[in-house]
Amino acid sequence: AVVILGKRKGWPKEGHPPHSMPLVMIGTGILWFGWFGFNAGSALSANGQAVQAFMNTFLAAAAAGLAWAITERIKDGHITNLGAASGIVAGLVAITPACGYVSSMSAIFIGLAAGLVCCFAVHLKFRAGYDDALDVVGVHFVGGLVGSLMIGLFADAEYFGAEHMSGLFYGGGFRLLGEQAIANGVTIVYSAVVTALILLALKATVGLRVSEEEENVGLDISEHAETAYHADDTIMERA
Repeated sequence: AVVILGKRKGWPKEGHPPHSMPLVMIGTGILWFGWFGFNAGSALSANGQAVQAFMNTFLAAAAAGLAWAITERIKDGHITNLGAASGIVAGLVAITPACGYVSSMSAIFIGLAAGLVCCFAVHLKFRAGYDDALDVVGVHFVGGLVGSLMIGLFADAEYFGAEHMSGLFYGGGFRLLGEQAIANGVTIVYSAVVTALILLALKATVGLRVSEEEENVGLDISEHAETAYHADDTIMERA
């Protein structure tokens, strides 16, 4: 999607930081809270697996936020709120496919791995030249890939019932890890092809981008004729 849509004007020379870090942190907290229902609710019952999924969701997010912060401190010499928030989201994404099938300690390891890997992955956009405004590739794609593959390492059939397969670290061999890798590969190819077809069709019909003038003035003004912050008297007449 980011390749077909293209870069924002001025990127990467012009920075586009979040306009409000307090709102970023509030939003992260709301997202974290909502994720409990997303993961634990997937059990479709108030049972032990739902409780374990709830706990794993909390632990993985906390571990990933910590791992990102430590990595950022070592790599860049400082810790940022944006980095911590991104790490928390990476942990939530990574634990989602595994939350009902791994132990609490395994959830911590998955979170640590996601925070570490995603902290580096978000910088791929500068090397590859794609403008990923929300770091969806670095956090959601890479984080989800890490978590889904690590099911093949940490899934515990004895802990959650014989109907589930064990991961490599619990005596299950490479079978589950291989199946997870194949499933991820198929999903990536399918999603890429279908998304490209949809976006190319939209680009050829209604279009994907606003005009340069609308991009300069901002979509709040051009699309909604209002803005959250009245820092100047910029007004754009709508057609």
